[in-house]
Amino acid sequence: MVHGVLTIATGQFAVSGDVDANAARIRELMRQAAEQKAEIVHFSECALSGYASVDFGGFDEYDWNKLKSRTEEIITLAGELKLWVVLGSSHPLTPPNKPHNSLYLISPEGRLVDRYDKRFCTEVDLLHYTPGNHFVFFEINGVRCSLLICFDLRFPELYRELVKHGVQCVFQSFYNARQQGPSVHSEIMRQTMQANAANNGLWASMTNSCGWFCPYPSCFIQPDGRIVEQLPDHQEALMVNTVDLNRSFYDPSEAFRKLVIEGKLSNGPDICDERSSCRTEL
Repeated sequence: MVHGVLTIATGQFAVSGDVDANAARIRELMRQAAEQKAEIVHFSECALSGYASVDFGGFDEYDWNKLKSRTEEIITLAGELKLWVVLGSSHPLTPPNKPHNSLYLISPEGRLVDRYDKRFCTEVDLLHYTPGNHFVFFEINGVRCSLLICFDLRFPELYRELVKHGVQCVFQSFYNARQQGPSVHSEIMRQTMQANAANNGLWASMTNSCGWFCPYPSCFIQPDGRIVEQLPDHQEALMVNTVDLNRSFYDPSEAFRKLVIEGKLSNGPDICDERSSCRTEL
């Protein structure tokens, strides 16, 4: 354990509606992550439960008891492997409330220590899921971390809030798979994540399902927005990368980020000059 250094395994596999099959893939990748000396392993949105509207129609006949049993087995394995786990799943609420689309945060002691619920759901999501209302913050080796899910990507205000809370690394889980082919997502999702990382000085583990067709693979991004590594298209795989807070990166907005967060949308002084205020004369 080195202060300010965190080794992250980012995994992808073809999530399905078969909870047993998903659980088996997750356990396999957890073991691979432990073998490669990762301290935390990160899985995609709904990795265990499957994704309502994509992998199955809805939750009316869903086997919640099976999902709970498989989740408990994964929590136990995390304790055996001494591994942090960010596990995408679905979390039941009291009927008639729809479930949350969630990330479970599991500790190396084999305990469920927190749960993030997707803050922004798409219009299709809202037919099946209830949006969440809170952030999750946790610290490993002095690295302050947080969790986000997929469509949260489109709301830059969330990342500004993370900066306000001192977050240095974000784990963001996606499910953008089982598509008919390339789409606008192929062009914008990684790029938007890169921009969110660079604009806020964040490390980012970005993991996706790889069920055919997947518009973009999982990737790991450093605070200047560069992709350090990404996994192969459409294939189950795992990569291990390192957050190192001792490294410095090009960040021209760092000196002025606090001003913007506080609502000042210029980094100049207040000026009283007629030549400045009159904009219709040369």
